[in-house]
Amino acid sequence: MWIFILFVLPMAGLAYTLWHIWCLLPFGGIGRGAVVAACALAFGAIPLNFSRATDDLPMGLATACYEVGNSTLFILLYVTMAFLLLDLGRAFHVVPRQWLHANGTAAATLSLAIAALFAYGYVNYRHKVRQPLELTTAKDIGREMRVVMVSDLHLGYHNRRHELARWVDMINAERADLVLMAGDIIDGSLRPVEADSMAAELRRLNAPVLACPGNHEYIGGVERAAQFLAKAGVRLLRDSVATMGGLCVIGRDDRSNPARRSVAELVRMADKAKYTIVMDHQPYHLERTERAGADFQLSGHTHHGQLWPISWITDAVYECSHGPWQRGQTRYYVSSGMGIWGGKFRIGTRSEYIVATIRHK
Repeated sequence: MWIFILFVLPMAGLAYTLWHIWCLLPFGGIGRGAVVAACALAFGAIPLNFSRATDDLPMGLATACYEVGNSTLFILLYVTMAFLLLDLGRAFHVVPRQWLHANGTAAATLSLAIAALFAYGYVNYRHKVRQPLELTTAKDIGREMRVVMVSDLHLGYHNRRHELARWVDMINAERADLVLMAGDIIDGSLRPVEADSMAAELRRLNAPVLACPGNHEYIGGVERAAQFLAKAGVRLLRDSVATMGGLCVIGRDDRSNPARRSVAELVRMADKAKYTIVMDHQPYHLERTERAGADFQLSGHTHHGQLWPISWITDAVYECSHGPWQRGQTRYYVSSGMGIWGGKFRIGTRSEYIVATIRHK
């Protein structure tokens, strides 16, 4: 199944799209060949990124391979959808055949539409939504606490130190008592994170930081990721518990570790007199947190699909793929992420950070 999704489907989409581009362009054979070859070459950078061969390239070239290759994957999705719609229009005799054959006007119109859509997607990604969240409890937690919650920073070749610095400034402006990071802090490779000295940037956060690992920490090597986060002043909770004032924070190891402890075991380790927060990167089996008796769970991972219509898929896969949720007395928030994986585009979704106020009711 995964081979079909990750390899067969994109390759079929690429072949379908390149054939349509070849037919659509009004140039001669050499011009057509050059454009099609450039598109194929851009797509060809993707295997380098997945195989981590980019780590052996000079930093500038590795960054370009990541940005171009992964952005091409997203652009391919929309170009393929556009050609599918045009072919459907042809089948129903709505779209004339000449629109898809050696038509410079159609090629220019399609190119401008795709460029405008992804320019919007980039601007929308750069905009970070501040999501307030009010949490009340009958437990006597003492004074009101402000907690900034984030997930999926995906620091790496595309989200570099200057971008992280902007996010740190946003978080610091909240004057939080605590910062929670629900996994996928690192995109995968530690090379760009260490080369950019991003640990120094994270150390600027003006509140204690607790985190749980995500699947991307495991992709890059969870032990190395843990060392980096310790250096950055981030306390990584892997099936462990931390107490901060009236809060008890449980960090689950990612489900990439099949031997991780159950949420019920971890909640039993917690101080039940305190407001209990579970951080679990991937929001599967939300009912287990409810049965365990936790007060709140923070998750990420889904990105809410990152692009429409993939958001429809995440909505179908997860009980809650984005936003607030509640089961019994347990409340949840599934974050669409502060950062992003791959190309820096948000279409039909958003990047966000949550500012939670926790008070005794």
